[in-house]
Amino acid sequence: MKAGQLYGLWAVRFSQPPAGLPERATLRLERHAEFSESLAGQVSRELAAAAGAKAIAGHAARAELAGDLEAGMLLLDESSDGISITGTWNGEMVAGSCGKVFRGVWKDTSRSAAADAPDVPFTLTRLP
Repeated sequence: MKAGQLYGLWAVRFSQPPAGLPERATLRLERHAEFSESLAGQVSRELAAAAGAKAIAGHAARAELAGDLEAGMLLLDESSDGISITGTWNGEMVAGSCGKVFRGVWKDTSRSAAADAPDVPFTLTRLP
C-alpha cells in the first residue's frame, strides 16, 4: 500500500478520550507538499462536543497533520499551532479491510499533557 491510497476523508472514533476531547473527529489526508511519498492533512474536532469538560489547553478544533505510511503502519504527527507537535498517531491497517480501516493509539504530546498521559485508542474508517 502507498500513501496516495489514503488520500481523502476519514472518520475517527476515539475510545475513552481524555476529558476535553470529543469521541469523534474527521481526518483529511492528502499529498505532502514537499515530500511526495509522505502524507499531510488536517484533523477536525468539535471541541464543544467533548462531554462535560472544557477543551484541553494546547489543542485546537483544527490541527495540521504530517507523516508517513510504512509497511502498513500509519505514523502521523499533529500540530495545533503549526509549530510544535501536540499529538502523535500510530495506527496499523486492519487485516482484510483493504486499507479502509486503521486502528491504533493517539498520544497527547502538547505542553499541557501530563507526563503519564495515556495512549488513546482510535479507529480510522475511510469515508466514501
